[in-house]
Amino acid sequence: MLFECDPEKEALNLKKHGVDFSTVGAAFADPRRVLAADRKHSANESRWFCIGKDGRGVLTASFTLREGTVRIISAGYWRKGRKIYENQ
Repeated sequence: MLFECDPEKEALNLKKHGVDFSTVGAAFADPRRVLAADRKHSANESRWFCIGKDGRGVLTASFTLREGTVRIISAGYWRKGRKIYENQ
């Protein structure tokens, strides 16, 4: 699976949420991961959430698919994602 991200967006995400996008691959590799549509932010293109464990905790990553590549939008250790993961 190919991952892509904007370096500026990654730097902002690291500052705001304490997560750099290099950890997102582990959440996608989690066999118990949850994939869910992000209906709130899908006006211009389909967006999704991947919720999975990455070794540090339950990580939620927002992403879209572009030309066969997973484009990471944001990622963080959010309570709502952890709750969804634990209740699956």
